Amino acid sequence: MKKQQFFFSASILQILIFTFFYFTTTSAQLSPVQAPQSSSPAPGFNTVPLVPVSPSGAPTPNIIPKTPSIDIIQILKKAKRFSVLIRLLKTTQLINQLNSQLVTTSASSSDSGGLTLFAPEDSAFSKLKPGFLNSLNDRHKVELLQFHTLSSFITISNFDTLTNPVQTQAGDDAKRLQLNVTTSGGSHVSMTTGAVNATVTGTVYADNKLAIYQVDKVLVPLDLVLPPAKAPAPTPVSKGDSSKPDDRSKSSSSTSKDDDENNNLPSEASSGSGYSNMKGMWLALVVA
Repeated sequence: MKKQQFFFSASILQILIFTFFYFTTTSAQLSPVQAPQSSSPAPGFNTVPLVPVSPSGAPTPNIIPKTPSIDIIQILKKAKRFSVLIRLLKTTQLINQLNSQLVTTSASSSDSGGLTLFAPEDSAFSKLKPGFLNSLNDRHKVELLQFHTLSSFITISNFDTLTNPVQTQAGDDAKRLQLNVTTSGGSHVSMTTGAVNATVTGTVYADNKLAIYQVDKVLVPLDLVLPPAKAPAPTPVSKGDSSKPDDRSKSSSSTSKDDDENNNLPSEASSGSGYSNMKGMWLALVVA
């Protein structure tokens, strides 16, 4: 009887131990430890790209992957707020040059190069003076677009490494094509052209070769605002001398040349009368 009670008590103890470990393991699986959340981005700046980068799968064995093609127009269309910029890129045909640069950069094994495009949204173009775009000729429209483009890939965290004035594809005129960039608060980027103060409001697209950032104003350079540079005026000629400088030099040269020739002649031929008498004598001898 005592043995039966002992085995019965041992069985109950085993059941209790099994039940304790079972519930402990199940509770641990149902309540995983949560990862710490990242800090919130700076206010006013959208760090999430409007057009995310398409994930690329692993290459198929024994097949050489093709060079990736990036179309800036398709990226801007997906963002659905850059119709004016798209029209300008197409009408000026600058989009062909930019896409070609991306293909060349992608095919290169070097980490340098790439493109950074500042994209004014449609509301930014509406802030321009009425008729401003229509007043620009084709060359000025290309210059305006190139002023929004950098020939290198710049991340938001690397804007503070740029040297002002920043070199754009429009040219290196420090007075008429100046673009100065300032950063504050980590991800706050502002820029000025001397005519416009603008702010980067978000990321449209970013991979390792192309970055497109949305700006709240069109970056109008001073070259399209300042009057055209005047050509230097010609040097005025004094009123007392009506002859041109070239004529004076030619006359002086001719007189000097004649004097040299007379000096080389014999003494009797240096005067006009002696020369005429000698000429008459030679004619008389020839006739005789």
